[in-house]
Amino acid sequence: MTYKTAAADIALRDQSITERVFESLEARPDEVVLTDGTNGSAMTAAEFMAQVKQLAGGLTARGMGAGKVVALMSPNIPHYCVVFHAVAWAGGTITTINPTYTASEVAHQLRDSAADILITIPMFLETAQAGAKDAAGQTVVVVGDAPEGIEPLSAYYGAPIEAQVPVDLDAHSVVLPYSSGTTGLPKGVRLSHRNLVVNVDQIIENADFQKGEVAAAFLPFFHIYGMNVLMNVHLAGGGALVTMPRFDLELFLQISQDYKARRMWIVPPVALALAKHPIVDNYDLSNLEQIFSGAAPLGGEVSDAVGKRLNCMAVQGYGMTELSPVSHTTPLEKPKSGSSGVALPNTLCRIVDPTSGEDLPAGKEGELWIKGPQVMKGYLNNEKATKETLTEDGWLKTGDIAYIDEEGYMFIMDRLKELIKFKGFQVAPAELEANLVTHPSITDAAVIGIPDDEAGELPIAFVVTNDADLTLEAIQTHMAKTLSKYKLVQKVMFVEEIPKSASGKILRRVLKAQIS
Repeated sequence: MTYKTAAADIALRDQSITERVFESLEARPDEVVLTDGTNGSAMTAAEFMAQVKQLAGGLTARGMGAGKVVALMSPNIPHYCVVFHAVAWAGGTITTINPTYTASEVAHQLRDSAADILITIPMFLETAQAGAKDAAGQTVVVVGDAPEGIEPLSAYYGAPIEAQVPVDLDAHSVVLPYSSGTTGLPKGVRLSHRNLVVNVDQIIENADFQKGEVAAAFLPFFHIYGMNVLMNVHLAGGGALVTMPRFDLELFLQISQDYKARRMWIVPPVALALAKHPIVDNYDLSNLEQIFSGAAPLGGEVSDAVGKRLNCMAVQGYGMTELSPVSHTTPLEKPKSGSSGVALPNTLCRIVDPTSGEDLPAGKEGELWIKGPQVMKGYLNNEKATKETLTEDGWLKTGDIAYIDEEGYMFIMDRLKELIKFKGFQVAPAELEANLVTHPSITDAAVIGIPDDEAGELPIAFVVTNDADLTLEAIQTHMAKTLSKYKLVQKVMFVEEIPKSASGKILRRVLKAQIS
């Protein structure tokens, strides 16, 4: 059967994502909307809009406007939002790069996205330059103080573009975040203006977002959760953000206290810290009404413990990059422990038997399929993966095993897909396996995720080797040469062979059975 919320659908706006944001900002020009949490520098709505228009004009004058792809590799800072919306305003496409990536990972994304320019900060300049050199020699521009020979972003500001450069709201890919999808290496997810705008409106309406909300923004803007749920919802919904370049519990609590945060947007590892860390008691969080957890499933016990400790409602939703990102939120008037909530307006969902393809009734576990205006256009340069993920009539196969109860509440139970969620980050086993077998002493390898209370899941490797002295530390050192720290395997098991099917596919369920 097909499930749909009882709430009425919302009207689809004919606006770009930046027009949607500006609609809110034009009504409050003197309000501070972006603050750097590390140094206190602030930007009003009027200043933000002016900078967006001027940078859009400068990029266009340099031939980096409409139809061009701009890569952005930076931690959360106010200027991240300026660059994002300047590129969108100019009719271009932004591809957001994880700033902890290695040069080879940066090069892959630059090549695959066909980026024309890479914008970063001084801290990541060396990696950015190495990645650009390995890709196609993209120009590297630096936000802030640039060393000699490198152009600062300030040089790219020009005569302002006063109106949105025309784009096809449904077909144009305004942003290309990279996701591993259900399997395989990271792929560019083609998200349109329509995708982002409708999801912003869905979230504002169904998460009871209120004007004046200020949040500590540590969820990375390069990730779709931080990008659309934090950055765009707060700017478009009448709120503000205090940016954090990385998660720091004390700073997060300090900002939440000082700005009287009504809500915290978090991920499961942070929920665990809020539930257990003694330092939490040192801060006044009495204005807190809601904690919203996403990016990975949060156990009911932890969720309940956080809500009880902070005397607020702790809820979770469901989403993925391919959904812009949210499809389900928990009704605040009727939460259910451990549930990811009910489908948003305009959103249909089904539970499908992965083997037969038949719809399953309430209470039965199967693969969650979703359909709605927030569903991606497809994967960039990968028609095969697109066809495996999207049906011809628009259903997105999430790769997650779930069930939906009689009241329409959805519960995530397991993963059909291979993807590992480590501290909210996506880790593709195929990428780690390809890296492992380049080690001279490793002849075969397989990677799976195992549950972990703090990280969500830990990537562990099963390794076939001819070196009896090979250690986990040596393997991690090898992996760290080309992979980000969060992708390193946390445990290794040495085996005589990797179980595979007749077609050569790794039998991951067999491996999981060995450690259960």
